[in-house]
This record gives sequence, structure tokens and C-alpha cells, in this order.
Amino acid sequence: MPLRIVRNDITKMKVDAIVNAANETLLGGGGVDGAIHRAAGPKLLQECRKLGGCETGRAKLTKGYDLPCRYVIHTVGPVWRGGRFGEAKLLASCYRESLLLAAEHRCETVAFPMISTGVYGYPAAQAMRVAVDAVTAFLLDHDMTVYIVVFSRDAFEISGRLFNDVKAYIDDVYVDRHTDMRREQQRSVRVFDAMMAEPATAAAAPASLDDMLSDIEDGFSETLLRMIDEKGFTDAECYKRANMDRRHFNKIKNNPSYKPTKSTALAFAVALRLSIDETKQLLMKAGYALTHSSKQDIVVEYCIKNGIYDIIEIDQVLFKFDLPLLGS
Repeated sequence: MPLRIVRNDITKMKVDAIVNAANETLLGGGGVDGAIHRAAGPKLLQECRKLGGCETGRAKLTKGYDLPCRYVIHTVGPVWRGGRFGEAKLLASCYRESLLLAAEHRCETVAFPMISTGVYGYPAAQAMRVAVDAVTAFLLDHDMTVYIVVFSRDAFEISGRLFNDVKAYIDDVYVDRHTDMRREQQRSVRVFDAMMAEPATAAAAPASLDDMLSDIEDGFSETLLRMIDEKGFTDAECYKRANMDRRHFNKIKNNPSYKPTKSTALAFAVALRLSIDETKQLLMKAGYALTHSSKQDIVVEYCIKNGIYDIIEIDQVLFKFDLPLLGS
């Protein structure tokens, strides 16, 4: 799971490094900066005094001290001035420089806050887009798990149009499904009663167990590999588009009996840009169905029907609705 959006307190993240949204002095401040300094203890400030500050868009590294991480990477985000003064470029540099430092120190897990979205005023939805683009570009060439840590879902923003369109779609199909559920259950009872009232007929001879086992179909792993070839993707393209790490993909690839979670199966459907019918086929091989009884399924169905195959964008919508993320 290379890039995950999580709701947590970044000072409690058990990762190799956390990133501090610092000011240019690196001597502590408010918000995330102050919280990290308080949790790390006075030795963090002592080390920061020796660093000589930090320019906007750059990053510097210290030990983690009393934090549950090995390192703190301090980066200085841009102040929002309307977007006309290179803010996006500077913000992307914060993520890129921090990740390069993490890789240099052999970090496998890194947690970021939403840089510049506090008192620096960067619009949250735009800041998230910059963060996602910078991190995913880095992960194309590096094996690392990166977390974007959001303290509160209320402070998390995504594209208003996409969120509202998905919300309306959920309201249409999920509410209708559950409004009709009692009527469907009553109809099922009537059908069952009618079947029981019919005279019994001679049943066909059941197939033997040996016959059934000899006619077994391809499982999820074999179907996935076949679809990767049919769609013209490489294995690496597929698992990176699915927001999976190489080790997880190799477990699936090398085990014909692998049983994925439904979120994992949906992630690969998105990665391969499958149609709704192809998605149902892949899910079936894993023992699942695409159903309107699941809000996660409805969100993914909406995105597929509307040609939205960016898994991080889909995960942002799922996160906002407090639903399981794809691949998790």
C-alpha cells in the first residue's frame, strides 16, 4: 500500500519518519509544528538550533527523540498568496525533498501532514492534489509506504463536484435498494412457499465430486494475470496503478489459490480500467459480487461508469465517506 490516507495524530504514527510542517526558523510554532516539538521533547529543539533554519520548499532531518519514529523531516511549505507566486511548485518541492531525505536514510515508511493548509492558508483540496501528484511520481521509482495523515475528516476536502456527484449517486441507488429490501424479502418468502407447494419431480443424478473437481475454473490469481496481459499492462504498471507494493502483488501472482480482500480485488479492477461487467467477473473469481448493498461498491461503480480510474482520487472519496479504501 504505497500511498494511504489515514485519520490519526501524526505524533503517534509508528513509522520510520514523520514530516513536520515547520517554519523557516525550525524552532517550533503552532499547529502540527508545535505538537511535534512537544511530543518529541526538548532535545528536538536543541538539534534544530544547530540546523540554521530552512528555506521554503526545502527539507532537513533530525532524530525523532521521544516520538515513536526514528526521524523527523522538517520542511517549510509556502504561504498561500492566491496561487500566482509559485506556491504549487514550492509545495511539490516540500514533498519531493522530504521523500529524497527519507530514501537517503533508508526509510520504508513516512507520514506527512497536510503541508501549508493550516495558518499558511493553502486550499486543502488543491494542496491534496499537489501532495498526491508529488508522492505518486516519487513512488514510481521507489519502494516506500507513504501516509498522508489527516487529523479530522471534517478538515479534509476533495473536489466539491466529484463529492456531490457521488453522494447523489449513492442516494439514488443505496436508498432505493434499502427501501425495497423488505418488499424483496416478502416476495422471496412467497416464492419459497410456492415452490414448496409444487409436487416433487425426479431430480437429475448429481455429478460426482471427482467430475466437479476436474472441471474447476481459474481462480482470482490466474484471472488477474490473464487480464493484465489482455489489457497490455506490465505487472509493475498494474500493481502501481492499484496502489499496491511489489511484495503484495508477488504473493498474489505466485499463489493460484490466493484469496484477496474485496478492496484488493476492486483496486485491481480500477488499475486495469475494467468495465462494470469485467469488474463483476474479476470479483466473482474472488468470491465477491458488486452490490448496491455496499456504499463502497456504489462509489467504485460510479467511478468506473464515469471513467474515473485514478485510485487515489477514488480513495479520497471513500475516505470522505468513512468507507474502506481500495487495496486496504
